[in-house]
Amino acid sequence: MLAPPAPGAAAGADPAPGSVGLSVVIPAYAEEERLAPTLDAVREYLEQHIGNGPADWEIVVVDDGSPDGTADVVLKAADDPRIRLVRSQQNRGKGHALRLGVGGSLGRRVLIMDADLATPMEELAKLEQCLAGDEHLDAAIGSRAHRDSAIERHQSMLREVLGRVGNRVIRLVAVPGIRDTQCGFKLFDGDQARVAFGASRLDGWAIDVEILQYFRRKGWPVAEVPVRWAHQDGSKVRPLDYLRTLGELMRLNAAGIAVAALYLLASLYLYQGLWGGLDGSILADSLQDQNQWEWFFGVTADNISHLRNPLFTDFQNTPDGVNLMGNTVMLGLSVPLTPVTLLFGPTFTLALVFTLGIAGTAWAWYRLIHRRLTESRVAAAVGGALAAFAPPMISHANAHPNFVVLFMIPVIIDRALRLCEGKNVVRDGVLLGLFSAYQVLLGEEPFLLAAMGMLIFALGYACHDREAARRAAGPLAKGLAVAAAVSVPLVAYPLYWQFFGPQSYHSVLHGDEAGNPLRALTEYSARSLFGDPENAGKLSINTTEQNAFYGWTLLALAAAITVWMWRRPVARALGITAAVAAVLSLGPKVEIQSLGITVPGPWALMRHLPLLESVIESRVAIICAPVFGLLIALALDRVTGFGAREHRVLGYMAVGAALVPILPLPLVVKDREPVPAFITQGLYEDYVKDGRSLVAVPLPDPAVADALHWQSSTGFGFKLAGGYFNGPWGPDRIGIYGAAPRMLSNLLSDVGWGATPPVVTEEMREQAGRDLDSWKAGVLVLPQRHKHAEELRTTITELLGREPEQAADCLVWRVGPR
Repeated sequence: MLAPPAPGAAAGADPAPGSVGLSVVIPAYAEEERLAPTLDAVREYLEQHIGNGPADWEIVVVDDGSPDGTADVVLKAADDPRIRLVRSQQNRGKGHALRLGVGGSLGRRVLIMDADLATPMEELAKLEQCLAGDEHLDAAIGSRAHRDSAIERHQSMLREVLGRVGNRVIRLVAVPGIRDTQCGFKLFDGDQARVAFGASRLDGWAIDVEILQYFRRKGWPVAEVPVRWAHQDGSKVRPLDYLRTLGELMRLNAAGIAVAALYLLASLYLYQGLWGGLDGSILADSLQDQNQWEWFFGVTADNISHLRNPLFTDFQNTPDGVNLMGNTVMLGLSVPLTPVTLLFGPTFTLALVFTLGIAGTAWAWYRLIHRRLTESRVAAAVGGALAAFAPPMISHANAHPNFVVLFMIPVIIDRALRLCEGKNVVRDGVLLGLFSAYQVLLGEEPFLLAAMGMLIFALGYACHDREAARRAAGPLAKGLAVAAAVSVPLVAYPLYWQFFGPQSYHSVLHGDEAGNPLRALTEYSARSLFGDPENAGKLSINTTEQNAFYGWTLLALAAAITVWMWRRPVARALGITAAVAAVLSLGPKVEIQSLGITVPGPWALMRHLPLLESVIESRVAIICAPVFGLLIALALDRVTGFGAREHRVLGYMAVGAALVPILPLPLVVKDREPVPAFITQGLYEDYVKDGRSLVAVPLPDPAVADALHWQSSTGFGFKLAGGYFNGPWGPDRIGIYGAAPRMLSNLLSDVGWGATPPVVTEEMREQAGRDLDSWKAGVLVLPQRHKHAEELRTTITELLGREPEQAADCLVWRVGPR
């Protein structure tokens, strides 16, 4: 039931929203005892401080199906036509009551307050002053958590604990940065409040969170204001209401949870073979990288559990060791996951990181897109999926978790955008610094590529909207300075160790053939639905480096979207970013096969710059994955708004035609070579005493690294000569893959691959002895199942001048002191 129209409204016409200066909306349930004094206090304050005219203010009380005389109290006060009653026939909750009250309000501003007057009306002046400031705020909310707030009477200890825990949960899952969402004293812009409450769905106490989340999503600024507050007896909030509120939060985020679940299912689908054979399978297209990554997780856990330096180890490439910071060991995950690795083994940890990492990355992109680009959750979900499951990401999903686990990149982008807004530069700068430092410990090369993409996008956007760029430049520069001041001290020592510590190197050279061929951009990858593994293999370095392969359909759609939405600065900047990244990924030389010519590529100007000299240039095309995801989300959002059904269908069909061909197939696994019984039974222990190393025959290298699995799967009981890692070579300390080559390692590798054993000379025997001494070798181990075991046995026997011993399933030669 609604009271008569506000005074001043035309006869026979409904009063228009905005025809009153201020609306005070009070939800009430069973408030017969204390509502009358509250109404008197509110009316007195409004008359003294707002005005006494018929259009200065109104009070809207919503009776939420009270069983007592709450409505009668309001009706008695309704001799003042500015006090109105809205009635709900049944008790539905605070959210439903506020939706009714705000929806029927007329104020240019709307104040929501509790019937208990826990926050006195005098505090309204602070909220009004905040909205009237120069910050162009759309809402000012009272906050008991603000350091300048005055809590005159506290709640019980239980309520305070539950409230603090609840606020932390709310900040985590719904509205990060707002410390008190539940204080019942909030002032809104009237039109925006009516839109937000009209779009709300929750009926209970979590309505405050839903509204603030809506404001955040719309980009409407909200400020927390310190207030006086005193707990009042007779609160309607019961302990079980905290659980109900948590349930409402789950409902509020149900769509996001559903999207996350779908991403996780997609990731499990991708890795179904790996999870189905953790004990005996290996990703078939990982080359030797799965052995390497399991070793990285395993050695980090071993270092942590034995309180050793996690930045270095000599369990591989003994005695020189490996600079772990100079390798992609992902300390940001391998260190905290140490208990998991120790309990379940490094294969389980790697599978977990891959599976949760790609799903988490997709969800992080979804959150960014939904918050910054589109209200449509479906559009954001599709965009997030493309950003994380695009063909180059699936290629790296075989072998490189540092290029799959990118959940921090969207978080960093969002924080950089907040800096551009200039609202809380110091806080956002500090957080950006912390996030950046953590990303360094997850993967530096992906971070570098992301920074390149952000820079290209920023320049493209600035060229279109120079005024926006000028406004953002100041706070962004200040925020980046704060971020640097925070992050540099955190990563200074690890980076010093990486570039100047033991076994550091200066660059990794990849030659002139590491760029993408032009056709690689338009073809489909090996693990795409329409892909041809043989064709993709000819156009890429290997199966783990298919860094483009978006397919001509997606490229055509992305170009069409860019042209279609060219007037939108964000679409224009995204299109420019994709084009520049694609061209850079072609490398220093671009071969145009149709014309039979080769021309210099832009990368030739950048390839020798610090940091970029170690980048595999074809990887620059990975920047296009999230860019295409953002463009698709923009397009779907626009298509969803088409009035004509046939236009929507055509739009959806165009997106489907672009995405279906690149849908990923499950990653293929194969049987893994079992660890020799000589290792699993611990028979090696007698041979590697006093720090002597085990020399696997052939020595582990980037081509064959099974010996790393021997070590990581059995608890690092021995040290290995040789290995698969990044380390220095030569006087210039150029970075190479694997240990510095020696005569014996090269010889055993050649014979192991089928070369004819050479005639062994005395000089070769002497050099072999020096090589073994340099490795501090204790034993050479040749698994008898090796394809060329007989040739290797003959070669080593002639080099050492003695036959091997039989030990379980291996032939072994004891070397070094007995």
